[in-house]
Amino acid sequence: MSKDNQWIAGINSVEAAIANDAENVREVLIEAGARNPRISEIETNARRYGIEVRRVTQQALEGIAGGLRHQGAVARYAAARTWDENELPELVEAAGGKALILVLDGVQDPHNLGACLRSAAAAGVTAVVIPKDKAVQVNATVRKTSAGAADSIPVIRATNLARCMRDLQQMGVWLYGLAGDATESLYKIDLRGNVALVLGGEADGLRRLTREHCDQLVKIPMPGTTESLNVSVATGVSLFEAVRQRQA
Repeated sequence: MSKDNQWIAGINSVEAAIANDAENVREVLIEAGARNPRISEIETNARRYGIEVRRVTQQALEGIAGGLRHQGAVARYAAARTWDENELPELVEAAGGKALILVLDGVQDPHNLGACLRSAAAAGVTAVVIPKDKAVQVNATVRKTSAGAADSIPVIRATNLARCMRDLQQMGVWLYGLAGDATESLYKIDLRGNVALVLGGEADGLRRLTREHCDQLVKIPMPGTTESLNVSVATGVSLFEAVRQRQA
């Protein structure tokens, strides 16, 4: 459990932290005079968990939020539970043959990572794997953008992404890498079993070693003039194709 305190801002982020990980919320600051009923609910829930709540000025909140849109609420937070690679086997086994893993290779923009985590939570993913190095980590901006998803799903930081991918394969997880130059369509493959969808970063996509460790490369068909999608959009499209197949 990380004990590094950080400030998170915004109604969704603060609500999610209190609901999913109240023991790590150190204090909540709300805007004095705010009339938003959700702010009142945050205060009530925080006090229910024994979390200190203070009313401060809007200027004070803006200074603490550091440019993030706070919406009248911020919280001092000790980062959520850190998941380790050695917990992946248990997560995959618990999924009962229907594990859905999202592997993100080198995403740099915290807004993109936050959006990916939000889609992952909505799709009911088993876990999200990100590299410890050369990629953005779960920070205050990611938490804000994820609308609480960063605190509700396992985010595993892999020391060696290629090795982690090999471990997933040994657990019976099939790895599909998204690449624009692939020949096979995403929509023609079976995504109903133990599956990991592997997406690359904003600039260069999948790195060579990551590509080589995928079982198959697939693409999202794009008949229009745009050659590629933002990683967060591609993540949403890919995950919800898996959801569609699993619900069919």
